[in-house]
Amino acid sequence: MKALREKLISQGIHTLLVQFTDIHGTARGKFVPLAHLDDVLTIGAGFSGPSIWGTGLARTGPRSEYYARGIASTTQALPWLPGVARIVGEGFVAGEPFDACPRQVLARQVARLADKHWTLQVGIEPEFFLLKRDAARWVPVDERDCLDKPSYDLKSLLRQAPFLQRLQDALERCGLDVLQLDHEDAHGQYEVNFAHADVLTSADRVMLFKLAAHALAEAHGHVFSMMPKPFANQPGSGLHCHASLWRGPPGDMRNVFVAHRPDGSIDPDKLLSPVGRHFVAGVLEHAAALTALAAPTVNSYRRLKVSASITGTTWAPAYVAQGFNNRTALVRTLSGRFEWRAPDASANPYLMLAGLIAAGLDGIQRELDPGADCNDDLFELTLAQLADRGIGLLPQSLEQAIDALQADAVIAGALGATLLREFCALKREEAAAYAPHAAPHVTDWEFQRYATAF
Repeated sequence: MKALREKLISQGIHTLLVQFTDIHGTARGKFVPLAHLDDVLTIGAGFSGPSIWGTGLARTGPRSEYYARGIASTTQALPWLPGVARIVGEGFVAGEPFDACPRQVLARQVARLADKHWTLQVGIEPEFFLLKRDAARWVPVDERDCLDKPSYDLKSLLRQAPFLQRLQDALERCGLDVLQLDHEDAHGQYEVNFAHADVLTSADRVMLFKLAAHALAEAHGHVFSMMPKPFANQPGSGLHCHASLWRGPPGDMRNVFVAHRPDGSIDPDKLLSPVGRHFVAGVLEHAAALTALAAPTVNSYRRLKVSASITGTTWAPAYVAQGFNNRTALVRTLSGRFEWRAPDASANPYLMLAGLIAAGLDGIQRELDPGADCNDDLFELTLAQLADRGIGLLPQSLEQAIDALQADAVIAGALGATLLREFCALKREEAAAYAPHAAPHVTDWEFQRYATAF
């Protein structure tokens, strides 16, 4: 603690932002003077438990207090907040780890991997919109961003360069390796890619990215939005996950998804090892339940439907299949890794990744087979052709996804009884609240609820 305190003082830090993540994947927290670092690391910053979404904690008694106990290794000075350092907190209640803390949920699944000497490496690709209010409408902040096919549009990218470069600089100064920034396939939509890391670190980095992006966009007069699908006739925002499983000590790790020949040499004719194929099969097996965690809002299911788009495609999966470099499938298989394409920008990174691990481990334990690669453009096939191939459909509404989650013992078990109860109750209330406003177009109710929520 002393070394950390001295390091922070040398960086000009006077205040800690103790940040935790609620059940919706939203950052919460408070400022704590650096003088109380020891308390943050040993006891935690205190919060009223029932004031936090998804805790289910009482309003009285010893279990009414929620403590976000800081993890020293996550302490990071925030370039856009001089003098302030973020420290990630995990939930504790009555002195014990809180079973419904999303980060603790993921940590439990990481511990299952560690028992097998495995580490899941994940690269997460956040997509987002830059929006503004125009009278009663939400529109892209760049009025000239109106191409029929806007992917990789350099004109719009350059107009947003001041914001994007500040974001890049902030993330790099926080230790992230930013790989690229680009204009995505909808008006006002952008993507930032940063290098992969272990699954807990990657989830923490998504939350750091959101903190930075919200603050910097606001400073530029923009609204940073991770609403899944603001515009019905354009692609939505994904949170695609590239995953690979590794074994061995740091500095000498090997990718167990890489296929090898009997003599130990790499097999160039196979994308994934048997373990990798079993993991993917587990993701397909539990696809419906995982969708509740990967697409957790009413608006999410506008993205997962097969629908028309001004750009020619939605880039979002609707069918439960896997195939080599197939962006129309739920799982895009690549050499030594796979991309899970269901998650959207509103997903809680801790919960979706906890579900992913549980599904993959079940596939490995049961030695499930993902079947032959699907190399068809699934958006071009009829329902009859899909049925002939045995390809199922992802849930097409939040209610269907919650039903699937509650019926899936593996994914439900990974969440734990408290979080499962709270998550399902909140999401059913959300679906019921939307029902009177349901319409073919994206509704004002959706914008009001989701535009700035994540």
